[in-house]
Amino acid sequence: MPNNASTKNRGIFLLPNLLTTAGLFSGFFAIVASMNNQFESAAVAIFIAMVFDGLDGRVARMTNTQSDFGAEYDSMADIVSFGMAPALVMYNWALSDLGKFGWLAAFIFVAGGALRLARFNTNHGSSDKRYFQGLAIPSAAAIVSGLVWVGSKYEVAPDSISYLAAIITICAGLLMVSNFRYHSFKDVDWRGRVPFVVILAMVLAFVVVATEPSLVLFSIFFLYALSGPILTVRSVKRLELKHVVGDTDDDCDEDEEKADKSAKKEQTEEKKDAGD
Repeated sequence: MPNNASTKNRGIFLLPNLLTTAGLFSGFFAIVASMNNQFESAAVAIFIAMVFDGLDGRVARMTNTQSDFGAEYDSMADIVSFGMAPALVMYNWALSDLGKFGWLAAFIFVAGGALRLARFNTNHGSSDKRYFQGLAIPSAAAIVSGLVWVGSKYEVAPDSISYLAAIITICAGLLMVSNFRYHSFKDVDWRGRVPFVVILAMVLAFVVVATEPSLVLFSIFFLYALSGPILTVRSVKRLELKHVVGDTDDDCDEDEEKADKSAKKEQTEEKKDAGD
């Protein structure tokens, strides 16, 4: 008689993988659109891919349809939608005239994204859920594609900011492989009750984004990229090389380490009291 557990795991869940495929399609469309000089559509497609990327994991958890296949497929889709697509869109828009420096800048972004995903997948089980180690690849993609979107929207000549675009692309790639700590917002209770003013603030936020989506979204993700170094510097007593780059644990906050030790000590004392 076959094992029911092994038989059940042979199938592929449709809904979350369908959303992942939609994100992959958006990333591929961005590449094709940039080849046809439709840079605004290409940048928007990458942001649409971000929406699908945010939905597939949450839908999988809500519907209890998580699987190893889905996790691997999501990573493969991410390297296309948030690694290759932003780099090629930026290259076709502003970096192609820089020659070797231009395509090397784009490659640094792609390599940084691939390394970021590999590190995230290997440290996923042991890392602090409240923080990302390094800039997440969708956020880095939002910075690069957001710059293209702003430039296309306001008709900025790409050759006038080509070196600035290259520097931003390189910095985004390096931030992904850094050890800077970024808030993941995974500790937010999305199911909990909130005051009415919070809903009002969300409505106002949507209105602000809708007024100038390209400029507002680019500004938000650019400031988020800056928050990592600021958070890291504020969370350590003395900034060291391991806090910026290299092999280190995700949790580099000395105060949190002391808090964890204190919590373990309290638990041990409670167990002793219960035994007495």
